Amino acid sequence: MDPCPFVRILVGDLALKFPPASRSSFSGVSSCFCKIKLKNFPTQHATIPLLNQHKQEQGKNPESNYISNSLAACFNLDKSQIEKFSSSKKPKSLNIEIYTCEDGFRCGWKDGKLLGRVTVPLDMKRAESRPYALHNGWIGIGGRNKKGSSMAEFYLSVRAEPDPRYVFQFGGEPECSPQVFQVQGSARQAVFTCKFSLRNPADRNLGPRQSMLEPSTSRNWLLSAGAEKDQPAKERKGWTITIHDLSGSPVAMASMVTPFVPSPGSDRVSRSNPGDWLILRPSLGTWKSWGRLEAWREHPKTNELGYRFELIHDTVTATPSTTTLVNSVISTKKGGKFTIDTTNSVSTPVCSPHSSCDFGSGSGSGSWSGSELGAGLFSQFLYRGFVMSSTVKGSSRCSKPEVQVGVQHVNCAEDAAAFVALAAAMDLSMDACRLFSHKLRKELRQQMQQSQSFVV
Repeated sequence: MDPCPFVRILVGDLALKFPPASRSSFSGVSSCFCKIKLKNFPTQHATIPLLNQHKQEQGKNPESNYISNSLAACFNLDKSQIEKFSSSKKPKSLNIEIYTCEDGFRCGWKDGKLLGRVTVPLDMKRAESRPYALHNGWIGIGGRNKKGSSMAEFYLSVRAEPDPRYVFQFGGEPECSPQVFQVQGSARQAVFTCKFSLRNPADRNLGPRQSMLEPSTSRNWLLSAGAEKDQPAKERKGWTITIHDLSGSPVAMASMVTPFVPSPGSDRVSRSNPGDWLILRPSLGTWKSWGRLEAWREHPKTNELGYRFELIHDTVTATPSTTTLVNSVISTKKGGKFTIDTTNSVSTPVCSPHSSCDFGSGSGSGSWSGSELGAGLFSQFLYRGFVMSSTVKGSSRCSKPEVQVGVQHVNCAEDAAAFVALAAAMDLSMDACRLFSHKLRKELRQQMQQSQSFVV
């Protein structure tokens, strides 16, 4: 099946400057921020760098000083949203409100004095097939001064670009060992099966399939770390999700290698002692570690799950190197999306500064090569732009994760399966991090009881 069409609207390269005639009126401005709005999407916020006034007075090219070349906001549109934009009789627009803060006071997103508004019309038809610059340059805002010039000028770049993605849908909760479907519109095609099981990390007598159930020797540093920890009475351990293709061959695995245990004197998994999953891929008859997912509960008052995903690189040393691709939180009550997006990552190779892909996605073409960086180190640069996202329900709700993967990151079934396994691990982490004073969901308890009877 073909990937699903998506379009991204990227906003970045923000800057603000005041002309000499009005600069005294804004001498007290210490910081600026903006609210970036698109109808039917959550409002996004960003700080705005103030252009260096001394360099302005020296008459230097302002664009050479302006900014961060960074991404300020990103909106992702699926096929139905693209069609609504294209068919709307009233042209859709991106609306930006600019606010200032004075006298050294650092404003929150709800504070500040409104300086002006900017509207950028959106032509989505052009962006369906190729990247398209919607705006790139300065805009006068804040009214006019006595001499007729703008009170301030705001610099921004807005572009839209196609971002096709493969979409996968779990046919049921991951612990219920469901099928996984590839989705395109109303069409659904089964591509994987998902098997939940329990495994004792200390058990090494697994028979002839042992090599396919354990990480390779050079990767056992994470598994050993989990097995060597003290095992208190309260713990959630040994959960495993194996992804199979339709022929029954295992193509990815998420294995809980460090138990989820409550911190001393509490009933929650803490940041200082998180649970760990290894995301594994098959390689020459064994399993090879691809990534590591950590999860924990944030402060009790926040009702948030903290998580970190690291990519594991091939190295010649005994201890593999890692690169953190995402480190964030998600509501344990409402759930949300687990997303890996390196569009604004400093480790992402992009075009030269001030080019058309300053805050670029994966479409930027850098001059990097594997021979320059080394085969292992280069792997961290392969994930550029939007990588993947998956839906995560609240800890007390049943979940059928939907997984989106950028088409440029999928070259074979094993590539897609690794992201599906990661999505399952993230979803199950919501349950693994459930307060130990609360019972696990009924569905998960039943599946664990069934799996327990097969543990050697």
